[in-house]
Amino acid sequence: MASEAGEGSTAGMDDYETLISTTDVELLKKAWRNEKAAPEILRFETSLIQRIRGQIQLMEENIEEFAGSGIDPLTVSLYQMDLDRTQYLFRSYLRIRLQKIEKYMFHISKNPEVQSRLSEQEKGFARRCADDMERHLEESVLSKLPDNYQDTVKQSIISEESDMRFSWF
Repeated sequence: MASEAGEGSTAGMDDYETLISTTDVELLKKAWRNEKAAPEILRFETSLIQRIRGQIQLMEENIEEFAGSGIDPLTVSLYQMDLDRTQYLFRSYLRIRLQKIEKYMFHISKNPEVQSRLSEQEKGFARRCADDMERHLEESVLSKLPDNYQDTVKQSIISEESDMRFSWF
């Protein structure tokens, strides 16, 4: 009986230590891996991204302060490497999301459930991408086709619904 209580408290401490050791950078790394592996765009991590931006700004200020105060250059370079690693993860996470938005812009523009996963800036980017692509297709290709075929998602005027097939899911 006593050993069971001891085991329970140890498990609780392990969970607590795991929770404490999970930093925002670790959470960003997890979000980055998940986004990279998922075939569809995942929900935008708003609060995490805001915290990471604040941490990057704070790290930049600290590095400037350390460099100006004469702290050991090796220590400053270690802080700089940590900053560079965090910035790489941050930029890569955002870049992966933008690539998915560009790839599936028409699907995103027609699907409110997918749009709800995007940040406001990403929604604007998706709209601009879809508008730019439609304008480009109209100017370069569709304007030269017969009237029945001048739509970016329908192959003919006879079609009731979109003929565009998405390989998203």
